[in-house]
Amino acid sequence: MSAQSQNPISVNIGIDDSTREEIAQGLSRVLADSYTLYLKTHNFHWNVTGPLFSTLHLMFEEQYQELALAVDEIAERIRALGFPAPATYAKFSSLTSIEDNEGIPDAKEMIRLLVQGQETVVRTSREMLSLLEEANDQPTLDLLTKRMQIHEKNAWMLRSMLAG
Repeated sequence: MSAQSQNPISVNIGIDDSTREEIAQGLSRVLADSYTLYLKTHNFHWNVTGPLFSTLHLMFEEQYQELALAVDEIAERIRALGFPAPATYAKFSSLTSIEDNEGIPDAKEMIRLLVQGQETVVRTSREMLSLLEEANDQPTLDLLTKRMQIHEKNAWMLRSMLAG
């Protein structure tokens, strides 16, 4: 990533160039995980079947719609830091920690896979916290704190569907 080739005017927000780049790279991983989870959740929304169809169809829709807004917010933060946001399937695939699935799993497996995906985004986000605190980057810290709260809640709600 080169900030200079993307911005004719240098970014001067109180975070040095190399730290901003490191933050942007971490956010790119969060973006890739979030977009991959969005795609997986949307896929499961379209393809869920079984006795919980209506409940899961609506839950998955709420979650993928929220993720669609989140990826935009994450990408815009990367841009505000002065770097290009990754935006291709190939780039997301190289950055994400979330595995792609072949075929259509049953509803219970969909839930389990989405719990894993939600928790993966939390872990990827959490890896950045000490860097953000050290850099005094409150906007990114606030963004990721909010994202972690949402993903932890979604994981809890999905896990609750598997209880019993």
